[in-house]
Amino acid sequence: MSDRTALTEFNQNLLEFLDASPTPFHAVETMRARLDEKGFQFLDEKEAWGKLAAGRYYVTRNDSSILAFTLPDVDLAATGFHMVGTHTDSPCLQVKPRPEKVSHTLWQLGVEVYGGALLNPWFDRDLSMAGRVSFLDSEQQIKHTLIDFKKAIATIPSLAIHLDRDVNQSRSINPQTHLPPIVMQLDKGQTKDFRDLLLEQVKQQQPSCDIAKVLDYEISLYDTQNAAVIGLKDDFISSARLDNLLSCHVGLNALLKADGNTPSLLICTDHEEVGSMSTSGAQGSLLESVLMRLCSDIESHHRMIQRSIMISVDNAHAIHPNFADKHDAEHGPKLNHGPVIKSNANQRYATNSETSAFFRQLCEQVDVPVQDFVVRTDMACGSTIGPLTAAALGVRTLDIGVPTFGMHSIRELAGSQDAYMLDKALTQFFK
Repeated sequence: MSDRTALTEFNQNLLEFLDASPTPFHAVETMRARLDEKGFQFLDEKEAWGKLAAGRYYVTRNDSSILAFTLPDVDLAATGFHMVGTHTDSPCLQVKPRPEKVSHTLWQLGVEVYGGALLNPWFDRDLSMAGRVSFLDSEQQIKHTLIDFKKAIATIPSLAIHLDRDVNQSRSINPQTHLPPIVMQLDKGQTKDFRDLLLEQVKQQQPSCDIAKVLDYEISLYDTQNAAVIGLKDDFISSARLDNLLSCHVGLNALLKADGNTPSLLICTDHEEVGSMSTSGAQGSLLESVLMRLCSDIESHHRMIQRSIMISVDNAHAIHPNFADKHDAEHGPKLNHGPVIKSNANQRYATNSETSAFFRQLCEQVDVPVQDFVVRTDMACGSTIGPLTAAALGVRTLDIGVPTFGMHSIRELAGSQDAYMLDKALTQFFK
């Protein structure tokens, strides 16, 4: 297979993963299916594991975080793990618990902004809904299922310029009053219950599902436009949720190609966009708990951690041609020029000279170029799961990612070659 053919196939798989994963729940479900297909064994956190035989395993938590690993027949205290960390969540609009609104015969849904979303691009898009539904079955048992309306069922219309003449000079958005999407038109006096709508949709999509009553839900809105390779020469990938499902896909793809001789681990956690403070976030116990169960002797456990290394993978800011002054001129990553090492003197990223040197050598081994990102000294720097993991475990860590435009928009842009180059580097890392 030529490198060009391999690139095309890789990007097609990436697009399919992005389209199949409108929420963290769906992303984990999609990754689980791939792991099952490749012979990974599911481990239930509630059950006893005992001493695991050499093999390939995975764990999930809250249906929105997943951890997979390869376990060769080695002394983990002498080898440590090669680990990759990403996150499954993206900024979006989430439906409130009591969302029903009727205004001028239009049925709308109250929504809450999840994460640091760019709000303007949410207007005038064809929106759908997806997420997890918790329900009672006919035996009065609480069950859970995933739902995806798939078709466009909602929109947030802009106010016409005729009614807001200064909109192109200054536009502020009140998320409470301006963001409720329109879902349908009602007859005079008609009402609609959102839980009933979910009940009907589950029955329609899953006729065999024994669902009697919807108790609760975690439902998000998403743009129905499919991910695509765009540009006159197919230079770019345009999609929702590139931050950070692109990294999840690359990390999983690399792990599935691992030869099994190196203890290798991928963790994709939820809630990074809101601080990771949850049972299924990077500040939760999932990674530490699994590592402790794999190497429970305290002395051996600490030796394992000190011989491990974590690569935190989260998208980086590419230098924008229309806003180049927002970058440090010497640290402006370009699309299709390779993965980016992210550094910050104030430890907003976990990279240090030891871990960055390791990654530079790793990329040299597979002929992958490396770029650098440092935020302008007069601007605040974002952060990732990297510092959280490094501090919690004491594991050597660095932060990297592929360069991206429009981060946290409803539609983001990446180079069509960068994810493929990152895949080469992470595949080498796991091998």
